[in-house]
Amino acid sequence: MSAAMDTESTYSGYSHYSGHSKKAHRQGRDRHKSPRSKDGSRSEKSVTIQTPPAEPLLGNDASRAEEGQDDNWGETTTAITGTSEHSISQEDIARISKDLEDSVGLDCKRYLGLTVAAVLGLLVFLTPIAFILLPQILWRDDLEPCGTVCEGLFISVAFKLLILLIGTWALFFRQPKADIPRVFVFRALLLVLIFLFVFSYWLFYGVRILDSKDTNYQGIVQYAVSLVDALLFIHYLAIVLLELRQLQPMFTVKVVRSTDGESRYYSLGHLSIQRAALVVLENYYRDFAVYNPALLTASKSRAAKHMAGLKVYNVDGNNASGQSRAMIAAAARRRDSSHNELYYEEADHERRVRKRRARLVVAVEEAFTHIKRLQAEEQQKAPGEMMDPREAAQAIFPSMARALQKYLRTTRQQQYHSMESILQHLSFCITNNMTPKAFLERYLSPGPTLQYDRDRWFSKHWTLVSEEAVTSGLQDGSVFVLKCLDFSLVVNVKKIPFIKLSEEFIDPKSHKFVLRLQSETSV
Repeated sequence: MSAAMDTESTYSGYSHYSGHSKKAHRQGRDRHKSPRSKDGSRSEKSVTIQTPPAEPLLGNDASRAEEGQDDNWGETTTAITGTSEHSISQEDIARISKDLEDSVGLDCKRYLGLTVAAVLGLLVFLTPIAFILLPQILWRDDLEPCGTVCEGLFISVAFKLLILLIGTWALFFRQPKADIPRVFVFRALLLVLIFLFVFSYWLFYGVRILDSKDTNYQGIVQYAVSLVDALLFIHYLAIVLLELRQLQPMFTVKVVRSTDGESRYYSLGHLSIQRAALVVLENYYRDFAVYNPALLTASKSRAAKHMAGLKVYNVDGNNASGQSRAMIAAAARRRDSSHNELYYEEADHERRVRKRRARLVVAVEEAFTHIKRLQAEEQQKAPGEMMDPREAAQAIFPSMARALQKYLRTTRQQQYHSMESILQHLSFCITNNMTPKAFLERYLSPGPTLQYDRDRWFSKHWTLVSEEAVTSGLQDGSVFVLKCLDFSLVVNVKKIPFIKLSEEFIDPKSHKFVLRLQSETSV
């Protein structure tokens, strides 16, 4: 190979595979002498980048996880680990550059909105203070003396401003969870309302107080207090519009993932389409199992195998449409036997999964038993000689590595678990004295997307597609789509029906009865 291979530390048969990495020695050295020399066009139209340090534990190649794989492959294969190279096309480079430009635009829009809100908030808090201080600075000698009531208003203004500051910080100055395509209508309306409100107060203050140099200082302070009171009411209005209005459920949305058909139902209140999309995505990362494209390759390979078994001979020189019709007819005739093949394939896959699951459970239980024995031995040693959880995890990891590797390959989860993440999880379980079942919970079944690293999510940038404006509210029958690079989420909105509940009164006397016993009995 022309690219140099940097040798890394190997661990119990684990290897990182890539498109240009070295093959096994048993495949022969002639298989990988110079693959790039055979296809010169690829090197001219692609750019090589270095692989990230967090490589998948068991490789990204889905073809290595096919069900026809030998059960003893780990014993008959010699692999070489190393840092490999990946190739990306010019289209991928153009797409990456476009995503970077879009992210820069979104960051500018987000910081611009935060800047405007911060400047307006600073103006709001400084306005009452300016109303009180400007007469003291400009015409201090002409002001009437401030009595006890006026001094009490100072305390009122101070505490009201403190309450308003805390409430504003709790409601508005929160870290944004996402970037939405359009502005939040209610928040924009509140900002406009606050601006008009403060501007009108400044206009009245300038005309009636500054120009005339009013000497009634208690009235000026009372004017500032009324401004603070109005700002508190606007803050209450903001809480109602931004937080309380959406709490009552009004709609039920069904979210379906386009690739595998997994679906969930959620209840939403009065929200706009873009905010409903944010709620759906937050619940998606928590409730939906992580998207695994390797699970979809089985059906595709099965269909390709059926079509590959069909041969069409062009005897009388018909066109391609005739050949297509012949292949469709032949596939229809083989349809009756395809369900048997699917049944036996699924049964064989389930049998292999159960077998490798049992091996994994036994291996992990033996490893944890070994840990308990080591802990008992460590208690007898000096404190400086005790082994930390990381070293203990590295000590028992080889005993379960092969069984875990085979199980993850069979269930096609190998791209979501790196060796480093498994060691961290194992050391975490050892630290917290967790059982083998608690350790295996992450690997026996695919978990939600948030359980894995961000590099394994396959979904970071989403596009909202809707026939209606994204700032409009949800309506009965609305449909919008959330698209990412590999799949999409189809959201169907249904309004919760109006329920009419009636009451039926039951007379308590209707439950009473009389038991009559006959005194005479037959002899």
